[in-house]
Amino acid sequence: MNKALSLNPSVSYKHTTTRDYPMRTSSHPTIWLLLAALALASSHLSAQEPVLPAFSEMASLADGWEPLEFPNIKQISHYELVSENGSNVVKADASGGASGLITRLNIKPESSPILTWRWKVSNVFEKGDARKKSGDDYPARIYIAFEFEPEKAGFFERAKRKTVEVLFGEELPGNALNYIWANTLPEGEFIANPYTDKTVMIAVNSGSGNAGEWVTIERDIVADYRQAFGENPPPIRGIAIMSDSDNTGEQASAWYGDISLSKAKKD
Repeated sequence: MNKALSLNPSVSYKHTTTRDYPMRTSSHPTIWLLLAALALASSHLSAQEPVLPAFSEMASLADGWEPLEFPNIKQISHYELVSENGSNVVKADASGGASGLITRLNIKPESSPILTWRWKVSNVFEKGDARKKSGDDYPARIYIAFEFEPEKAGFFERAKRKTVEVLFGEELPGNALNYIWANTLPEGEFIANPYTDKTVMIAVNSGSGNAGEWVTIERDIVADYRQAFGENPPPIRGIAIMSDSDNTGEQASAWYGDISLSKAKKD
């Protein structure tokens, strides 16, 4: 099923590109989220202290987060600001569809490598499996999309990327970390996404043992990137949240609290 994005900032994104760089139309949100992250970041290039738009301080989801929708999917995930314990959080409802929210950044991760957030899910997907394309759905996940480094890419990869840029008018992003509330993947495990090895999935929660409870997560992005890709990370170009069930067709709700980047604490 094709999923196209629009890059008009006032509406959801529609764009046609490839799945994992062959000349085929992509049909999975992993690649679209990375592409949208880079496209959004292109107009936000000044170096500055990273400040992610806080859900708790927002009156509207448009205050710093952009919708990411796939018009060829009839069912999309629904996102709304809701109040819980006197603070605004984002509630996501996924029911056989896929969509997300994305915010643009352009920062060096070593300046503020600690990513912290809290989230909650109603349940995990019985048919979810991070090792299979048919099971690549999660009640909650967070993408960190990084800048493409052409000097580290081979000739054929650069050529394919250039072809995409000429044909479709957008540059493909580089690697990505994908923090997931896994269905069955053991907590702490790193695994390449079944659609592309440019994205590594990291299970920061797993299973339904903590379903219905708020869980706070803290991750060292630099350390995770080194473990995932064996080198230091390039600049971060975008961060997205997503709850999707287009592959499994199941239902789940997730709640996302504020997401923040901060400097590592000194010993």
